[in-house]
Amino acid sequence: MPRMPITDDSVTLGPAARRALTVIAANDYYARPGPDDWETLAASEYAVFARQALDAAAARGAAVQSGELPYAADKAFTGDEVGVLGRAVRVALLRDEPWLPELLGRLLPTIAVAPTAAKTLPSQALLFEVARSAQEFPTPEAASALREVRKIVRHRGVPVQLDRNLKRIDAALADRPEAAFRLPDLGFGADGAFRVTAGAYEGTVTVAGEVSLTWRRSGGAELRGVPAAVRREHPDELEVLRDLVKKARAHVATATRALEGGLVASAPQPYEQWCAFAGHPLGRPLAERLIWEVEVAPGEWRAMLPIGGERIDSAGRPLDAVGEVRLWHPVRASIEEIRAWRDLLTERGIRQPFKQAFREIYLLTPAELETRDYSNRFAAHLLRYQRLYALFKARGWTTTMLGPWDGGDEAGATRELAGRRWRARFFHSYAEQGLDLASTDQVRFECRTGGTWGEVPLAEVPPAVFSEAMRDVDLFVGVTSIAADPEWSDRGADRYQAYWQRESFGELSATADVRRDALARLLPRTRLADRTELTDRFLRVHGSLRTYKIHLGSANILMEPDDAYLCIVRSPSGTDRVFLPFEDERLALIISKAFLLADDAAIDDQTILRQIKRGS
Repeated sequence: MPRMPITDDSVTLGPAARRALTVIAANDYYARPGPDDWETLAASEYAVFARQALDAAAARGAAVQSGELPYAADKAFTGDEVGVLGRAVRVALLRDEPWLPELLGRLLPTIAVAPTAAKTLPSQALLFEVARSAQEFPTPEAASALREVRKIVRHRGVPVQLDRNLKRIDAALADRPEAAFRLPDLGFGADGAFRVTAGAYEGTVTVAGEVSLTWRRSGGAELRGVPAAVRREHPDELEVLRDLVKKARAHVATATRALEGGLVASAPQPYEQWCAFAGHPLGRPLAERLIWEVEVAPGEWRAMLPIGGERIDSAGRPLDAVGEVRLWHPVRASIEEIRAWRDLLTERGIRQPFKQAFREIYLLTPAELETRDYSNRFAAHLLRYQRLYALFKARGWTTTMLGPWDGGDEAGATRELAGRRWRARFFHSYAEQGLDLASTDQVRFECRTGGTWGEVPLAEVPPAVFSEAMRDVDLFVGVTSIAADPEWSDRGADRYQAYWQRESFGELSATADVRRDALARLLPRTRLADRTELTDRFLRVHGSLRTYKIHLGSANILMEPDDAYLCIVRSPSGTDRVFLPFEDERLALIISKAFLLADDAAIDDQTILRQIKRGS
């Protein structure tokens, strides 16, 4: 089989599309192609070429797998061809071509696995180029295709990178809500369940807070696990159900991350499209735990929660309204409305798929209006750098790793938001390489115009963009600061003790304020109600031996009356029977420590008892 080169040099394009292709192919760091360039190219004859090029790529991949073409690791396509195919995939994804899912289903397996037993790939470069393309112009089908091929890759490092790509694709779907709301028909019934009979047993997959597989004997009670007879006699039926659970979980995870990312864009959707999502077996459990806004008149929005077959407002009253729908963001709401939604969710025991009603919001401060172009709100903190770098990647921020080379001691992490038209920049530098510490600096914002980025005063940044970016930076500081390490005071780095002490027990961040608000609602419902009280910064716990102050930011503990520090690295779980309205490891830690210390007379850990009794 002849190996014909894949090139776009001869594609007939008009002047505007040719200019766009020139900009895109150059991919200059300082003037990267913008959405307008891609849209111009996608509206041209290049769209026809894109399908032809990808068909040719799939045919070559099949030829490599069949042995018609000789196999060499990562040599199925040249570097230039990978670039051309990357442009073709991006154009097809941008146009949301109906033929693309089937084509990716053919192409990706042929380039991700060697035709031999080798752990190499015919084209690792093209696989990652497709993944990067889906980051820029995501669709649920592209994400699903990459997840499927991830299962069969033998190369040890490729799945790790694909996982990073998939997280970014899921987040990027927020900027394409019309695609993110598109959920597959996986065979669930009208009641939201998928059932398979296997001999005398019935397996059922349901989607609620979690995707679960349960078994019961026909007409009997639910069983604790998979019946041995099913494992032995019906492996095919069992595999069908397990595969469905994996697919459903992947789609729910994708939709969840896309919805949370959509809080920034706040793009409204047609009512009919929202109804299709909210009525879908995979979408309904998400929609019924999130607050939405419906446009009842031009520019007038009403918040509602679709639950139990009706839609209610924050007071629990029915709300019948039809209009475009978007996700509610607390940055657009009054304090009274936020409080009402938090009360309603707590009273009804509704745990949201991500923080929404209890979401931290960040508004411009007088100091930031004074500095105008930058924020110092999170400057001068000491962070554990390796953990910070990992968190950057997990949250979709791009940065270069600090290191012992020229210019390697400072960097700026960036995140693009709201259709990639806004960019936040968080500056940081090495504080001390031996201790792997980074110090924090300014946060700045840029807007993309005509393919180039320009800095923008903070007052001109959309409130949701500003709030969401600052929320990430607050997370970076809160999670990776040395103040969050209860054992730091024993490490001998005396020059940082003042910072550790100040931040461990200092003023609360927005995240800690939300934590305090949640505790005010939760504690009266527990057996801790008469043994705890909330102050401005602490949860005070009255034990039999001493009274303790748990800081609501760091979860570190001081003991009254002398404010001696109590180090508890881990504590037994006390949250098993406590409803938490959102996932927060620090909140769960505070509650577990409170349960432990309220019953301090029963503590048998001598390392803890020695600290308590030393000053009692």
